[in-house]
Amino acid sequence: MHWANAAEAADWRNPGDVRRTFNTADFFGDLTVFDVGGNKYRVIAFVHYRRKAVYIKYVLTHREYDKGAWK
Repeated sequence: MHWANAAEAADWRNPGDVRRTFNTADFFGDLTVFDVGGNKYRVIAFVHYRRKAVYIKYVLTHREYDKGAWK
């Protein structure tokens, strides 16, 4: 819930803004990878900065993420 609340309240205009909110966020192509749940899960999302929207593509466990099938 912390991630969802923070993402909803955020006014991200670029990847640097995302990093200021979530310093562990990683960027892979046009996707942003967030570590959530005490690093147990990954939320992989497309952040549309102009629309101020976050589109969640995947929610994976750390193990599922490491397999790389989401790429």
